[in-house]
Amino acid sequence: MSIIEEIKKNKIVAVIRKSNEENIVPILKALSDGGVKSVEITAETPNVGRVIETAVNQIGEEVHIGAGTVLDPETARTVIMAGAKFIVSPTLNTETLKLTNRYGILNIPGVMTPSEILTAYENGAQMVKVFPADVLGPTYIKNILGPLPHVQAMVTGGITIENMNEYLAKGSVAVGIGSNLVNASKLKTKEDYRDLTERASQYTRKLTELER
Repeated sequence: MSIIEEIKKNKIVAVIRKSNEENIVPILKALSDGGVKSVEITAETPNVGRVIETAVNQIGEEVHIGAGTVLDPETARTVIMAGAKFIVSPTLNTETLKLTNRYGILNIPGVMTPSEILTAYENGAQMVKVFPADVLGPTYIKNILGPLPHVQAMVTGGITIENMNEYLAKGSVAVGIGSNLVNASKLKTKEDYRDLTERASQYTRKLTELER
């Protein structure tokens, strides 16, 4: 199954900030045990290449590992060489799209307006990230899908366990969830990681309400 199909199947992409080479594998293991199988490790992470490489080598068969907050083609190439399977950005950079397409890597650029969405697709995006989603709300997703029915949109920004299903019901194919799900800097003990697994389980169980 392709990465884009895996993301659509799993629906939740955990956004991981402030991780490091020591805690990234326990974080990913805790998320995976809770049913969250797609993650983005943000590019402002110190030594992000080594962090991603460590994650891919040790748990890459269990979790789909991407890179987030990728702002330019140079950073995109660095994380791709480290093993990132997909790229997520808060903004739209067409040069980054060109590079990721050259490598055959899924790029999910950040957009908000219909014009940005169309520009992203014209430059080879297969999926876009509507960000910050909470500024406009779930109904906005439904509205943009009217004239742009081909859009596959992930939403990020203010996504919680209480509102994620509404975004998905309005047409989003996935949600990106950051500190509401995982806060790497606060994970210190085995109990913290058990709590992370339970939190991830709560999110994945919440998804089953969409099937009712």
